[in-house]
Amino acid sequence: MKPILILQHLDDDGPAYFGTWLAARGLAARVFNAEAGDMFPEHLGDYRALAILGGAMSANDALPSLRRAERLVRQAVAAGVPTLGHCLGGQLMARALGASVSKAPAPEIGWQLLTVAASDLAQSWLGPPGECRVFQWHFEAFDVPPGAQALASSPACPHQAFALGPHLALQFHVELDAAKLARWLAGDEPQRLRELAAAHATVQSSEDILKSAAAGLARQQQLADRLYARWLGVTGAE
Repeated sequence: MKPILILQHLDDDGPAYFGTWLAARGLAARVFNAEAGDMFPEHLGDYRALAILGGAMSANDALPSLRRAERLVRQAVAAGVPTLGHCLGGQLMARALGASVSKAPAPEIGWQLLTVAASDLAQSWLGPPGECRVFQWHFEAFDVPPGAQALASSPACPHQAFALGPHLALQFHVELDAAKLARWLAGDEPQRLRELAAAHATVQSSEDILKSAAAGLARQQQLADRLYARWLGVTGAE
């Protein structure tokens, strides 16, 4: 079976739990890391699915790797190759499909509530309608492209997810694991988060993030299990 193509933008924003999930099911993947000097492929012919990870840059930045990722998204949608975007990856999907990405009403960082829409499609991806808590780290947000359906929202971000056929864009980091979280909270980041948390109710300090990490990761990885299985058509989705 063909492998899954994973586009990584930054060294500290790798597949994490997504890679663990694929490996546990014997599903092959190939990761291209732009910061490490990898050139993203021109074509999808050798791959069964496309996944795009996050990154600290804006989706609107004039970076060749971002435009190449968008071209791959358009190829995938035209060919019916399932595509999945995490945070920046979801924003790139939105841009590639004709929607805009702009500054969010407020930044969201940490364990934040979103509301799953009361639609059959939203429930098939994300579970029962109502609130669930996921991990966020973004300052910009996407609009929903023509033909796609919004799946979830939050007060600080009206569009948390959208689907278009087999393609799913997420604003949140469902791929997070403990090791990735530790990397993100290293160095000077705790001080920056304290300053942001003082100004925004939608930003948590590193202390509050870590306090909820064990329960938050366990709960979010159950959601990840569900949507990854739905995305790839793997049996066992709830």
